[in-house]
Amino acid sequence: MNKEALASEPTPPSDLNASADAMELPQSAGPLTHDSPIFLVGMMGAGKTTIGRALARVLHREFIDLDHELESRCGVRIPVIFEIEGEQGFRKRECQVLDDCTVQPNLVMATGGGAVLAEENRQALKSRGIVIYLRATVEELYRRTNRDRNRPLLATPDPKATLKSLLEMREPLYEAVADVVVDTGTIPVSALVANIVEQLRGVDKVIDRSAQSRPGNSSASMRADFAASHTEENKPCTP
Repeated sequence: MNKEALASEPTPPSDLNASADAMELPQSAGPLTHDSPIFLVGMMGAGKTTIGRALARVLHREFIDLDHELESRCGVRIPVIFEIEGEQGFRKRECQVLDDCTVQPNLVMATGGGAVLAEENRQALKSRGIVIYLRATVEELYRRTNRDRNRPLLATPDPKATLKSLLEMREPLYEAVADVVVDTGTIPVSALVANIVEQLRGVDKVIDRSAQSRPGNSSASMRADFAASHTEENKPCTP
């Protein structure tokens, strides 16, 4: 397996990529009156990871980035998963990780941009927690992602057109699962987080707590499965 696959992810230039620790975040924020998990959905470049980290900090919660969790469980970077399994294989593994993470209480989780494509993911997000759709224009999304080489879906001759097409297809799905919709734009992260916290305090939602973790979705099981399926000897060729 390519050793560079485990290199740390480059941070694309963006006003949404400042460290949460360095931000002046709202002082009035604090734990909510419930432990229902909070899920952030939206396009790549919408600010899910940056805003999610900041939100988790002010709510005193654990933060998980679904893409990073997937990489950790498989042991390779997302572009490598795309290279040897294609998007279909990646989406299958994404479903496994999302199913496992959405049963955790007191969590803030940033999902991948395409996580809402699978009906089972939409059902899990909608029923197991509070969903926030971080909305941004194509222009903003392109500005934030145009120098990021860790996004296989944007490896096209016209990434801006690709973003536009993806947004048109996915936006109805984001809106369908969302309990809260927030426009990111150029608003400071601290202001966005304050707005989100205020809206979260007004959400009254019954959460399904019957789902449980499945052994096959655990980190150890997924890493073992990926390693067994894709050794150097049997690694599939890129079509």
